[in-house]
Amino acid sequence: MTIYRKTLAVLFLAVGLSTCRASAQIELPRTAPTAGRDTGVGAAINAEAPLTLTADLGARILIVRRGDSTLKTYSVAVGQDRYPTPIGTFTISKIVWNPSWRPPPDAQWAKGKTAKGPGDPGNPMKVVKIFFQDPDYYIHGTGDVESLGSAASHGCLRMDPSEVADLAKIIMEHGGAPHDENWFWRILHSRREEKVVYLDNPVSLTIAD
Repeated sequence: MTIYRKTLAVLFLAVGLSTCRASAQIELPRTAPTAGRDTGVGAAINAEAPLTLTADLGARILIVRRGDSTLKTYSVAVGQDRYPTPIGTFTISKIVWNPSWRPPPDAQWAKGKTAKGPGDPGNPMKVVKIFFQDPDYYIHGTGDVESLGSAASHGCLRMDPSEVADLAKIIMEHGGAPHDENWFWRILHSRREEKVVYLDNPVSLTIAD
């Protein structure tokens, strides 16, 4: 009987210690030291940070960031010396899918050119226009993909058509105008229909040399 009582005592002691440890873990203060473990705070900050774009005219690249994280990097064509891309910080609040094109009335280089509707093979605006200084300057898809990485445009930023579609989707998602994949499928398969999207949360674009 003595041995039986001692065994029970040991069991009760073990259970008591285990319960204490569990309670201590549950009641661990939120300010307790983390011993260098990643608490996910940095990830949470990045998730809440606004989307920003940076165009490096010298490197001919466009960088998409959220907080300290780089999400995407794209190759672009920038303005020629006589038609420079404007430098500064701009706001993107308007996106036009399947854009039409009208030659600028006062541009010498556009003389003799005619307007082109959405989806027209001769339309130099491919897939989408992302305005950063409406109405004159925007990011747009180009059929002249060989020009990417060079100074070849009339001031706008040119991109590969599939990449500029990807960029526009990201901007819409983070700019307060998300759409599902069916919406994009319809847009991309109805090239004759122009569609304008306005952002509830405009996205910043900084252009620098």
